[in-house]
Amino acid sequence: QVQLVESGGGLVQPGGSLRLSCAASGFTFSTYSMNWVRQAPGKGLEWVSTINNDGVNRYYADSVKGRFTISRDNAKNTVYLQMNSLKPEDTAVYYCNYFSYWGRGTQVTVSS
Repeated sequence: QVQLVESGGGLVQPGGSLRLSCAASGFTFSTYSMNWVRQAPGKGLEWVSTINNDGVNRYYADSVKGRFTISRDNAKNTVYLQMNSLKPEDTAVYYCNYFSYWGRGTQVTVSS
């Protein structure tokens, strides 16, 4: 069955960086676009970024454009989110998503 497992979250100071990973299994990873979505405390889901199947096309929410970079390694069935210049408002649970499938998320906390 489809599994998406996120990792790489943690506590970081403002201005710091983190790299999230999402390991996928149970489907032909290389043929599908993948998304990162986040949920801040007390708020709804917010789309963050999408990468198409071959990694050529990448899209970002305005709130993260220029700071976050999505990438993928189809040989490893993994999608990444490099997050730089982190802000307190980036604090959220970050989820990997494809169609109706979701991982359990990884917590990112940006605080001094």
